[in-house]
Parts: sequence; C-alpha cells; structure tokens
Amino acid sequence: MELAAACLAAFLASILGGLSGFGTGLVLPVFLVPVVGIVNVVPVMAVAMVLNNGSRVVAFRADIAWPHARRMLVFGLPACALGAWGYTLLAADAIALLLGTFLLASVPLRRALKRAQWQLSPRGERIAGAGFGFFNGGLTGTGVILISLLMAAGVDGAALVATDAIVSVIMGLAKIALFGSLAALDARLAATGLLIGLCTAPGAFVARWLLRRIPAGVHAGIMEAVVVAGALALLWRGLAR
Repeated sequence: MELAAACLAAFLASILGGLSGFGTGLVLPVFLVPVVGIVNVVPVMAVAMVLNNGSRVVAFRADIAWPHARRMLVFGLPACALGAWGYTLLAADAIALLLGTFLLASVPLRRALKRAQWQLSPRGERIAGAGFGFFNGGLTGTGVILISLLMAAGVDGAALVATDAIVSVIMGLAKIALFGSLAALDARLAATGLLIGLCTAPGAFVARWLLRRIPAGVHAGIMEAVVVAGALALLWRGLAR
C-alpha cells in the first residue's frame, strides 16, 4: 500500500510540475510525507530526482555547458555533502519546520528571481554554487534556485536544461552516498525512490494534454497553491509535535 501510494503521489506531482514548468521537487514532498515520514523525505527524493534528472542528462548530453557545471560544483559539491550531513542531525519536528518554511518561501523567491535582472561572473558562480549546494543538501525542490543562477550566468535554451540536470544528478548522487553511509537511506527507501522516479514519466504526457486545455497563467498558480498548502501542513506538523 505504501509503494502504491508513493507511485500515485509521484504521478500527481509530475502532472503539477509539468503544468507549471518548474519544481516537481517542490510538490512531491507534500504528498510524500504521509507515505514515508518526514525524516525520510529528502533521502527518498534524492533517489527519485536522480532518476528524473538523469533522463534529461541522457536526452540533452550534447548541450551540457561543462564550464558552468564545473564552476557550480567545485564548491557546491562539498557544500551539498555538508548540508546533507546536517540534515541527518535534525529531529523530525525540526525537519518539518525547515521544509515547510522553505516551501512557503519558494513562492515569493521564484517570483523575485524571475524578475531580477542580475548577472553572475565565473567567480560569482563558484560562490553561488557553494550556497546552492548547501541548501540543496538538506532540502528538496531547490531546482528553481539553480535554474535562476545558471540563467544569471548566461546559460539558456537546451544548455540550461542540460546543465541544470547534470549538476542536479551529481549532487543527488553525493546525497545518496552520504545518506546511505549514515544509515539514513536503506534498501526499502531506495526502492521507493526508484519507483517514484519512474512514475514521474507518465505525468509529463498528462500535463502536456492538460496544457492545451487550461488557460495560460493558471499553471503556475496551481503549483503555488499546492506548495503553499503543503508548506502550511508541514509547519503545523512541526509546531504541533
């Protein structure tokens, strides 16, 4: 029953992510917490999103902007491991408050980053990569930040999709390795993450069908409503413990 519920949650979250064009990782935890528990959300999501982003790496491998990827990873990768290690030290109520706060803040953050007209130098990329890596290590749904950083560094089009995917996969693998070594990710949770990653694929086709029938501008609103509702539920869970 748990695996069936996780698969359904992944399918629904991928539809919402496809409708808005961003952040399946923001919506899926809302559905996943009741299935795997708050403590296991980030480790399970790490497995699922490696599979999800891995398909984009394969599809867009020729478009990867490796200089930008290396700059994002040089400090970002060790910072990601540090953030993931810090996550394993938190109690369940602290994790609920942390995830709830981030999800709630992600709505105005996404809008602010979209409006911002700023540019990143190569040095700025390395520094920004460290900050992103740390938050990515202990949170899920941070892809909207990475996309904004790469765009500010001048990456666009297919290269943006490809570079975002390869950075996400490498950091995701680091998180999986660390969670596994610290017994925060066992075989059952890893299998759940793999199933979740596989079940996101059909949702993309449903989202494409719905996109032709839902008025423009509604898609992001649907995503934001679900994210806010989930964030408030997590905050309530954390404060009530």
